[in-house]
Amino acid sequence: MTKYGSIIFPCFEQGVKCLYDVAIARAAPVSIRLVDNQQFQFGQALKPGADHWTEAVKSKAQKWYVTKRLKFDPERMVAATLMFEGDAAEVAAQEKKLYAIAARHGGLKSGEENGIRGYFLTYMIAYLRDFGFNYKFIAESFETSVPFSAVLPLCASVKARIHAVAAEAGVKFKPFVSCRVTQLYDTGACVYFYFGFIWEGLADPVGAYSKIEHEAREEILRHGGSISHHHGIGKLRSDFLPGTVGPEGMRMLKAVKDAVDPTNVFAVGNLGLDKVPKIAAKL
Repeated sequence: MTKYGSIIFPCFEQGVKCLYDVAIARAAPVSIRLVDNQQFQFGQALKPGADHWTEAVKSKAQKWYVTKRLKFDPERMVAATLMFEGDAAEVAAQEKKLYAIAARHGGLKSGEENGIRGYFLTYMIAYLRDFGFNYKFIAESFETSVPFSAVLPLCASVKARIHAVAAEAGVKFKPFVSCRVTQLYDTGACVYFYFGFIWEGLADPVGAYSKIEHEAREEILRHGGSISHHHGIGKLRSDFLPGTVGPEGMRMLKAVKDAVDPTNVFAVGNLGLDKVPKIAAKL
């Protein structure tokens, strides 16, 4: 069986600490994703209206309880979406362990429906990006893997760098910048960023986007993050490869490429390996 769930936290910091304890306890379900406040609010804005008056009343009561009774600040609260798999007993055991850890960090169960809606937003985000192009809004995503100790400073610094570089590039309106923590590992996690801006008034929107993304990647590497987690490197990030793997690493990659693709059919120029000189074979 597959069962969804969700947790809300008073702030992103408490959510990240919870995910760390979940990883250490090996209590992660098949999927767990912690979104920051910007993405949480974005999801709430896309939430469909209630089909019946009783649902509207229930929703208002829940919001009152969370914001007034529990004092969760709507400008800081975040959410984690969960997916459990297994038979009924296995899922129940996973839920018990995970929700107990979340409670220690101020987390509150917020239901299966919110979990389903959170994953639905993830599936829809690419279509929303394409829709935004019609309104002069350019957006994209990028990701990294990073040690747990660097998750919070990395998220804060990358967001600040994007805002600063966007202003330098002449972006007139405040860009949208959001992140979520997705896959968990024993030593770290994957952090996934979304960002976008209105390009109205820019002579070269693509150039502005490339500059912002490039400097965001510099900030990621400065905090010990990887070039990529699962999107790969390709042409966009090839400039960072030599500094990451070093000259010996580049020569090794070049040797493998020359051995399996001597006529350079695949991925032409993607990693900048065409700039690495061949090493003469020693007899």
